[in-house]
Amino acid sequence: MLNLKRLHTLAHGVALPSWAVAYMCEFDFDRIVSRRAVLLGGTAFGVVAFADAVLPPNAEAVPMDFEPVGANQDDTITLPKGYTWHLVASWGDPLWSSGQDFDPTSRGTAESQAMAFGDNNDGMSCFAVDGRIVLAVNNEYTNTKVIWGNRTSNSHENADDVRKGMNAHGVSLMEIRRGDQGWQVVKDSPLNRRITPETPMDVTGPGRAHPLLKTQDDPHGVLVQGTFNNCGNGRTPWGTYLTCEENFHAYFHSPSKADWTPTDMLKRYGLKASNDRYGWATVEKRFDLALEANEPNRHGYIVEIDPADPASRPRKHTAMGRFKHENCEMVVAGDGHIVAYMGDDERGEHLYKFISRKTYHQGMENPSSLLEDGTLYAARFDENGTGTWLPLTPESTGMSPGEICIHTRQAATAVGATTMDRPEWVAANPQAVEAYCCLTNNKDRGQHPNQPVNAVNPRPNNQYGHIVRWIPANGNHSSHGFKWDLFVMAGNPTVHMGAKSGSRAITAENMFNSPDGLAFDSKGRLWIQTDGNDSNKGDFAGMGNNQMLVADTRTSTIRRFMVGPTGCEVTGITWSPDQKTMFVGIQHPGGHFPAGGSRVPRSSVIAIEKPGFLGVGLGAMG
Repeated sequence: MLNLKRLHTLAHGVALPSWAVAYMCEFDFDRIVSRRAVLLGGTAFGVVAFADAVLPPNAEAVPMDFEPVGANQDDTITLPKGYTWHLVASWGDPLWSSGQDFDPTSRGTAESQAMAFGDNNDGMSCFAVDGRIVLAVNNEYTNTKVIWGNRTSNSHENADDVRKGMNAHGVSLMEIRRGDQGWQVVKDSPLNRRITPETPMDVTGPGRAHPLLKTQDDPHGVLVQGTFNNCGNGRTPWGTYLTCEENFHAYFHSPSKADWTPTDMLKRYGLKASNDRYGWATVEKRFDLALEANEPNRHGYIVEIDPADPASRPRKHTAMGRFKHENCEMVVAGDGHIVAYMGDDERGEHLYKFISRKTYHQGMENPSSLLEDGTLYAARFDENGTGTWLPLTPESTGMSPGEICIHTRQAATAVGATTMDRPEWVAANPQAVEAYCCLTNNKDRGQHPNQPVNAVNPRPNNQYGHIVRWIPANGNHSSHGFKWDLFVMAGNPTVHMGAKSGSRAITAENMFNSPDGLAFDSKGRLWIQTDGNDSNKGDFAGMGNNQMLVADTRTSTIRRFMVGPTGCEVTGITWSPDQKTMFVGIQHPGGHFPAGGSRVPRSSVIAIEKPGFLGVGLGAMG
C-alpha cells in the first residue's frame, strides 16, 4: 500500500500537488523504490523521487578537472579557465576560391550559397581520409528573417531568394587543417562538397520501388532528389557519415489547390496545405502536395554519405524507418550485428532501434548493405523499470515491409510503443553496454489521452526535460529486453521544490533545461547540449543562455563546461582524430555572434582547445 508519510519524506517535506498524489496512488510506491538496486545504478522514478543514480560497486570517477563556468547571457562563448575557442566556419563562408566572401548586406545569392558553408549547422562528424581531415556538417534549415534580412519583407521575393534558401540546406563536407590561425577550411580541396535538396540519392531497402515512393519525376521510385532539414547525425564503423532528416514536412504546401487535404497517413507527419515558410513549391512542383502527394514519402530517412568519395551518390536507407530523425547512434553489438538507436523528435512519438540481419566484420565487402536489410523496433518502457524492443514486422503491425518503413510512426503505434517526451539525441557509452536519450521537453504530457504521465515520462507539461538510460539484457545491444532508469531530471531548484526542481544532482550551479545534443567522448564522459528557454526569467530564472555540460555517468556529477552566445542552440559535437580539439556547433545565434557589433548573426562551427595539452581526450576536459 502507498505510505503517504513516506512519500512526503522522499519529497523532502514538500507538499505534493494533487496531480502527483493522484498519480502516485496508482502505484505501490514502496515496491517501486525497492527496485533501485535492481536497476543497475538507476533511480527511483516516481514523480517526486528524482534521486541520483546509485553508484555501481568499485566505480571510479572520470576526470573532469576544470572549474565550471557560471550561467550568463553574454553574446559570446564562455569556457573554463585555460580553454580557448576560435571559428572554423560560419554560414556563407566559401569552400572554393571561386566562391564569394559572405556579404552581410545581400546575404548572398543562390549561386554564392551553392559554393559556401550552409546555414544552421547541427550534427557533425570528423573523418581522417588519407592523411586529410574532413568535417561533415549538417545544415538543418534557414532563419527566414536572417537569410532574407536584406528584403523589407524578411521573406523570399523572387526565385533566386528561394533557391538561395534551398542551397543553404543539406550537408557541407570540407577539409580542415590546423595552422597558425587554428583550424581553417582548406579551400578547393578535392574532398570539399555541398549536398543539397537537389543532389540525387539512391533509395535502398524495402521502400525502394514501392508505389508510395513513385513520382512523376521518378516513376520507378529508386532515385530521390535531395535531402533537407538534416538534424543530428551518426557515423558507421566503416567510416561513412549518417545525416538524419527531421522536420521535412515544413517544406511542402499546396499553392495550386488551397483546399487540398492530407490523408491520415500524411497528417501523422504534419503535412498540410498551408505551409509556405520557404516557398519551395513556387520553384519546384514536387513540393506542391496537390501535384505530387508522394514526394513527402521520399524524405524523413537516414542518409549515408561517403566523405572519402565526393563523386559517390548518397543513399537513403528506408529499412531504418521514416520519421523525424534526430540522430543515429550506431554500435556493433556483442554478437556482431549493427545496431542503430534513433529518436523521433516530436511530442508523443517514439524511440527506435534498427538491427541488421547480417553481422559486420572489418574489411567486409559493401558493409553499407547491412543498413538495407534488418528489423526495426520501437521501445516500450514498462512501469517496473524494464522494457522491451517491439519488432515492427508484418505479423506485429498488419503492414507490409514497405509500408512499415514508410509509415513507421503508424507501425510503432500498432505495436503499442511508449509515447515519449520528444526523444532527441541518443548516445551509447563506449566504456559500458548502456545508452542514453535526451527527452527534451513536452508541453502535451498529461494533456492528451495518448500521452499520459507514466514512469519514464513522469512530469505533466514537462518544460525542463530529462535523460533516460537503458541497459540491454545480457550485455548485448541487440537484445530485445532492457532495464531502464532516469539518469537526470532537469529542473530549477532555485525557483521550485519537488518535481520541478529536478534530480538531486541538479543545483543552482549546474541547472539547465531542454537537453538536446548528447555524445560520449573516448574516455566515457557524457556531453549534454541544450536547446531550451533562455529567457532567464520565471521558471527559467538563473539558467542563462543555452549551454554544454559534461556528466560522469557513474557518479551523476554534472558540470557546466560552456555557455553559448545570445539566442543560440548549442548542438553538434565531434573531436579531431587526435582527440585534442573539440568541434561544437552554434546554431541560430540571436545576437551578433560571431562578429559582434551590428553584423549579421551567423551559425558557426567553433573549435575548443586547451593550449599545451598533449594527452588524449581534450585534456580530459580534464
